Amino acid sequence: MKATYGDVAFGGGGDRGGEEYGGAVGGVRFSIDEWMTALYWMDCPEKNDFAWALERVGRCEAQIEAVARELARVGVDAVLDLGFTTRAQRREWLEMARVAGVQCELHVLEVDAEVRWERVLERNRGESGTYAFVVTREMFCFMEERWEAPSAEERGEFGPARMAGV
Repeated sequence: MKATYGDVAFGGGGDRGGEEYGGAVGGVRFSIDEWMTALYWMDCPEKNDFAWALERVGRCEAQIEAVARELARVGVDAVLDLGFTTRAQRREWLEMARVAGVQCELHVLEVDAEVRWERVLERNRGESGTYAFVVTREMFCFMEERWEAPSAEERGEFGPARMAGV
């Protein structure tokens, strides 16, 4: 059976997009925000400690990958709402999917940064239904600076690439 291993969506709509796509394909959605909130944010020693957070994101991603691999083994799609901000991170997940024999799709939301920031503010106020924790402007800018848009060549390495301005 063919399974979709990745749904890649980046800030300001990604949670909403991942939620909708997961339901549409009958897949299990994994949101890094939800995992971090449930497992780690309450223990964060200092607000906006990015090194501390990124270490724990890595731990979550390792467990998500293990569960997604098991879901693929039994024929269930996984929708990964993990940020995928860098080419290296996307390459790593694509390689893991290939090793597992799983098809991987790339979904990228192409939305202006200010529109995404407005969506983050909506989410912070609890208006979007995907609130997990308050995202500060500093956090948003940190991730914005890390973002590496996928090239046409990179998009072609995934299954049917989808770019959307949701």
